[in-house]
Amino acid sequence: MPAPAPSPLAVTRAPHVARQEEVLTDEALAFLAALHHRFTPRRDELLARRAERRAEIARTGRLDFLPGTAGIREDPHWRVAPAPPALEDRRVEITGPADDRRMTVNALNSGARVWLADFEDASSPTWHNVINGQLNLIDAHRRRIDFTTPEGRTYALRPDAELATVVARPRGWHLDERHLTAGGRAVPGALVDFGLYFFHNARHLLDAGKGPYFYLPKTESHHEARLWNDVFLFAQEYAGIPRGSIRATVLIETITAAYEMEEILHELREHASGLNAGRWDYLFSLIKNFRDAGEDFVLPDRNAVTMTAPFMRAYTELLVRTCHKRGAHAIGGMAAFIPSRKDPEVNAVALEKVRADKEREAGDGFDGSWVAHPDLVPVARAAFDAALGERPHQKHRLREDVRVGAGDLIAVGGLDARPTAAGLRNAVQVALRYIEAWLRGIGAVAIFNLMEDAATAEISRSQLWQWVRAGVVLDTGEKVTDALVRKVAAEELADAGTGADGAWQEAHDLLLEVALSEEYVDFLTLPAYERLG
Repeated sequence: MPAPAPSPLAVTRAPHVARQEEVLTDEALAFLAALHHRFTPRRDELLARRAERRAEIARTGRLDFLPGTAGIREDPHWRVAPAPPALEDRRVEITGPADDRRMTVNALNSGARVWLADFEDASSPTWHNVINGQLNLIDAHRRRIDFTTPEGRTYALRPDAELATVVARPRGWHLDERHLTAGGRAVPGALVDFGLYFFHNARHLLDAGKGPYFYLPKTESHHEARLWNDVFLFAQEYAGIPRGSIRATVLIETITAAYEMEEILHELREHASGLNAGRWDYLFSLIKNFRDAGEDFVLPDRNAVTMTAPFMRAYTELLVRTCHKRGAHAIGGMAAFIPSRKDPEVNAVALEKVRADKEREAGDGFDGSWVAHPDLVPVARAAFDAALGERPHQKHRLREDVRVGAGDLIAVGGLDARPTAAGLRNAVQVALRYIEAWLRGIGAVAIFNLMEDAATAEISRSQLWQWVRAGVVLDTGEKVTDALVRKVAAEELADAGTGADGAWQEAHDLLLEVALSEEYVDFLTLPAYERLG
């Protein structure tokens, strides 16, 4: 018997967004329905496998490289596909939400080689943002995008200039899109973001000498990479474009993925273009997976855990070695500083730290790195220009000197820093301010001169949860308790919410829910999404 036709997609509970009919065409919705019908059941199985693996980590308190895939790691011959010309030189990449039209123009004009157009951590997935992110990218690829402020200032693409290559980041596998359903089931947000962007832009990009390029977030295993690879194969066949047209860079931003980097590249090898060291989500994942593993896994204040910490050095150096061994790009972490308009001294100190961080990455062999603001592009570019010279990358640096054991990646107990009262307050401040903005539909938020996204809010609330349960004693002698967190949160609510519009009380309540609930919530965006307008 022939396979049943996919259930048609329905747009449900969605407020109308201007021009959404350009995105939600009958043909595009049929493609999403086909993706959903074919791949959502496997997505569900893999989410269940995540829970099983987390239970195993809780039981054993350890992680190791997979014995069953040792042959892949030991085989010296395989390589990922050569990078297409548009992704050959990636020395500076700028990040930002796809739904912000002004930031879209600024990112494309920034001088960065790549723009990570984000539907994930830097975007709050309101229906308005989901649709407008797609519209912005459709318009950007056809050079018909501009933005005028209420004050009359216009932002437009520089004519005849080389624009940043777009690499779109869809939502993670765990998030659904409630406004698109088939057979009563919500479609995974990852398939919505990928599918709409691919459907509307793939052939246009290929005709322009580029292609549909993606960043894959929050991957936890090579099985999840295999699912993405199968999605790519299906999509290319469906659209009638050459196999291998899609290229993907995987964010190694979960602790479990750090043990499967070679396997992830192997699964995606005809579509892989690199791996990225996603610092903030990586720390969040480490806390989440080892949250109840005892004192040795209690991290100090977020800002005290730098990339020079031994376990972070092990992770990043292993990533560079793995990528270059297999012919892939290794992309470094985020410089999140947002320059101050009022304090040049703050800028000078921060920019010197950014310069040192990018020089360290370039010296370690990374092929490029991330920045969050156009003013940081020249700083990062100078660091990589000095290291790369005339070369487009550093894949010749195989880093065979790197030796990382399984225990090195989780050796967090040797840090000198300890949790502080200032760190606890900062965690509350960042999480509260970010959640409040997220509930208003803003996913990239400047807080204390840093661009914060969902990953940093996840670290903040996860540390609060862990510190309470571990009975952490701060530098002031105070023990971290539910009562102390509630006291600090009430103080910050009174301070931040005074005279302000927004969902401050709702954000406060949600923060306490995800930071203090007896059972740890895997992602704060799951209960937050239920509150999102």
